[in-house]
Amino acid sequence: MLRVALSYCLSVIVAYVFGSILATQFVLDKLADLGLKISLADRLLVTVKDVIGLSSTYLPLIAIALALAFPVARFLARREGLARSSWFVFAGLVALIALHMIMKAVLGLTGIAATRTLAGLLSQGLAGAIAGASYAYFSQIRG
Repeated sequence: MLRVALSYCLSVIVAYVFGSILATQFVLDKLADLGLKISLADRLLVTVKDVIGLSSTYLPLIAIALALAFPVARFLARREGLARSSWFVFAGLVALIALHMIMKAVLGLTGIAATRTLAGLLSQGLAGAIAGASYAYFSQIRG
């Protein structure tokens, strides 16, 4: 049980860090497209500030999304023929994309600016997929 809880916490952090980094870079790229010069140092500084700054809002939302998705993946992995890790990767991907689509549909807002574009939304799904892969890897029983 401790292994599962630690794996879940690690996967939430993975999704959050990757999602925050990707979201920040998408926004900075849009600013660069407008002609603003953004140095590597500025990119790193803004990224670190976003990872810290989004922790009170985005981190809990990711935790909820993955807490809903991973038990479904576990159920499907036990019931269906697809590899266990594939279910968790898919669950993480769907969870983060669904999170942003639900926020937009229910609240009428885009919580993460990068998700206004399909590429930005898919980047958040990628962060969820990586989190699902990390959960599958760290939660598996090793003999």
